[in-house]
Amino acid sequence: MLLDDSIAGGPADVRGFFDNDRPIELEIGTGKGTFLLARARQRPDLNFVGIEWARAYCLYSADRFRRAGLPNVRMIRADAGAFVKDCLPADSLWRVHVYFPDPWPKRKHHRRRLIQPAFVGQVRRILQPGGQLLVVTDHAGYFQHIRRVLSDAPGFARVPMPKMAGEENELVGTNFERKYIAQGRPLNAMALMRYV
Repeated sequence: MLLDDSIAGGPADVRGFFDNDRPIELEIGTGKGTFLLARARQRPDLNFVGIEWARAYCLYSADRFRRAGLPNVRMIRADAGAFVKDCLPADSLWRVHVYFPDPWPKRKHHRRRLIQPAFVGQVRRILQPGGQLLVVTDHAGYFQHIRRVLSDAPGFARVPMPKMAGEENELVGTNFERKYIAQGRPLNAMALMRYV
């Protein structure tokens, strides 16, 4: 379930991660792997790759997938921006999930935010035509930024946010979402589809 860190060193054969040609979805920032665990169980007809920078969470998630006996999930510890830009081939993914990314709320740190025009351009490159980018955040300021960046993204059309969670009151089913729902925080979501 856990891929060798060296995969993040250059172009990766993402299809070679699996023994089939099923569509591949990528989650950036898996945390404890709650979303991918549920999604991989619900959709055995799809393959999933999770990226997590925090080593402890990456190992924890990979172990969860192993114990659950899920052959359709792989984990890698990597910097997501660099992995998307340098390792993933064009037209290789069906969906990219970005749920509750670090908002870097201080103004001087805004340049560290994942959702930037250059990153979105790389996501467009790696998505197959018809593929989707799904983003959810609880941070209102970051969502304003996300909406500006994604609204101006060439080659994308906004589409309704698909429900990813099995629970009725959840949208995607991550640990952060459950925590924020319990706290009464509003959630903001945006979904784009690559059309060219």
